[in-house]
Amino acid sequence: MSALFNNYSRRPISLVEGKGTTVVDSNGKKYLDFTSGIAVLCLGHSHPELVNTLKEQSEKIWHTSNLFEIPGQVKLAESLVKDQHLSHAFFCNSGAEANEAAIKMARKHTGKVNIITFENSFHGRTFGAMSATAQEKIHSGFGPLVDKFTYLPFNDVESLKNSIDDSVAAIMLEVVQGEGGVNAITEEFAAAINEICSNSNILLILDEVQTGIGRTGTRFAYEQTVLKPDFVTMAKGLGGGFPFAGVLGTSQIYDTFSPGSHGTTYGGNPLGVAVSQKVVDIVFQDSFLIEVREKSEYLISQLEKALPQDQITIRGKGLLLGVVIDNVDVAPIIKKLEDEGLLVCSAGANVIRLLPPLNVSYEEIDQAIAILEKVLLNKSVALS
Repeated sequence: MSALFNNYSRRPISLVEGKGTTVVDSNGKKYLDFTSGIAVLCLGHSHPELVNTLKEQSEKIWHTSNLFEIPGQVKLAESLVKDQHLSHAFFCNSGAEANEAAIKMARKHTGKVNIITFENSFHGRTFGAMSATAQEKIHSGFGPLVDKFTYLPFNDVESLKNSIDDSVAAIMLEVVQGEGGVNAITEEFAAAINEICSNSNILLILDEVQTGIGRTGTRFAYEQTVLKPDFVTMAKGLGGGFPFAGVLGTSQIYDTFSPGSHGTTYGGNPLGVAVSQKVVDIVFQDSFLIEVREKSEYLISQLEKALPQDQITIRGKGLLLGVVIDNVDVAPIIKKLEDEGLLVCSAGANVIRLLPPLNVSYEEIDQAIAILEKVLLNKSVALS
C-alpha cells in the first residue's frame, strides 16, 4: 500500500520527462500530451523561456510576504487588465482559491448572500468552491455545504429570469464548462445575464480558470461574448505550469478588497509572478492568439473530416474542445488512445476533452488526429 492517500484514480504510467507537446514515461515510451496538465501547460512542457525566467528569479528571491511591496505584482496586474474594463488584480495559488475570493468579495460588496451557479459547473473542491459547483458527485459525503447557492440549468434563459430576486448577490459561471462536458454559453444566455446584472444590482463572476490565458483564442473567453464581468478568476494557464492564480475585478470592487478582508501566504510570490509575466508576455501577443484560433479551426475541420459525423460531434472553443460520442463511455477509449501514444482526458462520461498546448504544431495535430481516427474507427471500440 502506498504512503499516499487514495483520492486520485491514477493511470498506471509515470511521466518523467517533457518537452513541448511530447512527454516520456518511466519505461521510455513517448506520448503526445493533449491534456497539458488539464489546461495548465499553455506553452507546453519545459518551455525554454519559462525555464530561464524561473531560474533567474530563483537566484534573486523566492518568497516575500505580502506585508511588503512586490513590484512584479503591479506590472503583472497591469498586463492582465490592459485594454479591459477590469482594473485591479489579486493573486493567489489555485483556481479554487480564486473562486473563494470572488465569492467572498461578491457577498461583502453587495451585502447579499445568494449566488446563482449552473448545472454541470465546476469551481473547485474547497468548501465554498465545492458548494458553488452544481454536481452531486462533488458534494457527496461531505455533509452540509455552504448554503445560499442556487443551481440552475445552463443556457436556460427562462429558468434564470424566474430565479432573480433581491437576495441574489451574484451570478457565477464558466463561459465554456470544462469538466462538465465542454458546453459553451449561448449568445442568448449571455445577453440575458448582462441584462439581469445591469438592471438588478447583481454582480457577474466568470470562472476563467480553464478558459483564460488564450485557451479559447482570446485573452479570456468572455471577450468573445457580450458578457461584462465584475470578477474574472484565473489559474491553470496563468502560471504555465507553476502554481499561480488570481482574480481580476473592476474599480467598483476596489474598496471591498480592504486590508484584512482577504489574503494568502504564498499568493503573488516573486517566483510565480515572474513566470506568469513571461506567460502573459508571450500568450497575449495578437499574433500568438491568431495562431491559436487558426489551429483550432484546423483541428476542428480535420476532426470533422476524419470522424463519422452521425456518431460524433465536436464542440468547444479554441483549443478547449470536446469530442462527444453519444451513449458511449469514453473511459476505455481514452485507455486505447493512451496505448497508441496520445494522452487526453474526459469531460463527463461521453466526452473526450482535447487540451493541447497552445503552441502545438500542425504536425502534432495531424499525429493526434491519426491516432483518434485509428482508435475511434476500430469496431472494438463499439461506436455503433
